[in-house]
Amino acid sequence: MAEEISLATVKKHNKAEDLWIVIENKVYDVTKFRLEHPGGEDSLVDVAGRDGTKEFIDVGHSLEARKIMKKFYIGDLAAADIKKKSPIRCAHVGLALGAVFLGFALIYVIKRGGGPKQ
Repeated sequence: MAEEISLATVKKHNKAEDLWIVIENKVYDVTKFRLEHPGGEDSLVDVAGRDGTKEFIDVGHSLEARKIMKKFYIGDLAAADIKKKSPIRCAHVGLALGAVFLGFALIYVIKRGGGPKQ
């Protein structure tokens, strides 16, 4: 079982010489990788000591990058620090479907010439 590492612990490793990051709830010590990183050292230092998942995904890292990451994996983010995603409720789905239906109905009426007459 992987070691659980708290976000408070990760936050202490926020310098180029001691650089930990969280990606998708996994903790990586990328201190030794920072000079090899294709995006440059600064891109890692910018997310040092915190969750860099959004930035990692936004860049669109390759499968090769994900393989390289495995060498630097040191543990999982503590369960207490993992952000919970709010579940989608039926009311949200109903509202979304209703809005889509009304949109299609409006387009249909306008294309058929059923709009307001002047």
